Amino acid sequence: MNRRSIALRRLSAFAGGALLAAGLAWPSAPALAQAPGAVLIRNATVHTAGAQGTLHDTDVLIQGGTIRAIGKALAAPAGAQVVDAAGRPLTPALFAGITGIGLEEVSGESPTVDNAVSLADQPLRPEFDVTLAYNPASVLVPVARVEGLGFTLLAANAGKGFVAGQGGVVRLDGSADPVGPRALFVGLDAGAAELGGKSRASLWMLLEQMIAETRGRMPADSPHALLTPAGRATLARYLNGQGRIVVRIDRAADIRQLLRWAERERVRVAIAGGAEAWQLAPQIAQARVPVFVDALVDLPASFDQIGATLRNAALLQAAGVEVGFTQSGDASHNARKVRQLAGNAVANGLPWEAGLAGLTRVPAQALGVGDRLGSIAVGRSADLVLWSGDPLDVINTAQQVWLGGHAMPMRSRQTELRDRYLQGSGESGLPPAYSR
Repeated sequence: MNRRSIALRRLSAFAGGALLAAGLAWPSAPALAQAPGAVLIRNATVHTAGAQGTLHDTDVLIQGGTIRAIGKALAAPAGAQVVDAAGRPLTPALFAGITGIGLEEVSGESPTVDNAVSLADQPLRPEFDVTLAYNPASVLVPVARVEGLGFTLLAANAGKGFVAGQGGVVRLDGSADPVGPRALFVGLDAGAAELGGKSRASLWMLLEQMIAETRGRMPADSPHALLTPAGRATLARYLNGQGRIVVRIDRAADIRQLLRWAERERVRVAIAGGAEAWQLAPQIAQARVPVFVDALVDLPASFDQIGATLRNAALLQAAGVEVGFTQSGDASHNARKVRQLAGNAVANGLPWEAGLAGLTRVPAQALGVGDRLGSIAVGRSADLVLWSGDPLDVINTAQQVWLGGHAMPMRSRQTELRDRYLQGSGESGLPPAYSR
């Protein structure tokens, strides 16, 4: 038996044997076909993440999956469920960051990872779309959802080319289809340079040729062509402003080149990472480019991050940049940590309201779904979270999550394991594994 077969057998034994033998079932995606009943959330501290700001002792009425009314002392419709928030915070469902939730189950087992294409003969394939592989029944969906996370941007990762492919926003409610426009993922950092001629200058050279092909300045049948017909059609949409190009980039010098390129080509870009973005904050603000930062990057993990600082988010926001959050590490399996990023940014000078906006309104608007997600307003989808306390303080937890007006089961693989091993055994009160 080969090593992969052994690994899969062990995984199966754990997942199917240990959990099921214990009488535990992983939570399945909720059935959303039936319209949810009315819900009235009373006496909440409503952080709208929008123009209304924070509203105290306020009610929110949910009907038909959307927010129908916001105000004080709202009347409950007949048969409505009434939830007394008792002054606790109510926020929009949070953005999980740029992740591979639903695209990977076991990151170290390649058959369970679907976020990259690696074609040696033609590595630059912008038409590659990871949303086609999204699995709404992934065990990572409820793991993220019980932490108050309601939507994420599925990312295409680089295989053999610096143009990784496309992704899109998915809601973590069990629905299978992405919402809003697609996003194109491009790497223009030191790591991407290894995939494009081992020079950052070569990345720009190849990118310029791709644009020339797409805009007909180079014959499509040229033996030096980089793109397929489908790739040219895909890239043309982004060059025409249809969708956001998300660029993985950290170094200030590279960001300066990106801003010049985006202005020249009239494309809509967003920065992911941006460890040194604060050094160009006024220029980024003027270009209206959102930045998704990892607020915990304060030490250089590479030469691209020499200027990293915990004040990155605060300095960008003070200059007028729209700041969102994403993790640079294991974002799929530890998506819950995105709240810590926002909290750390607030601890280092970012206004609290901007910290919440970076997890709600900013990513929703940047990714073309701000008319549905990311804020609490009449007509928006009822994607809401009731918290035990300040959502940017990780000591607090999500008490209830509603997505599209449906109360989500507050259970996941992790809560099932927790409850299993917290059950006492005999007089010792210890879990069975610790009994003698």
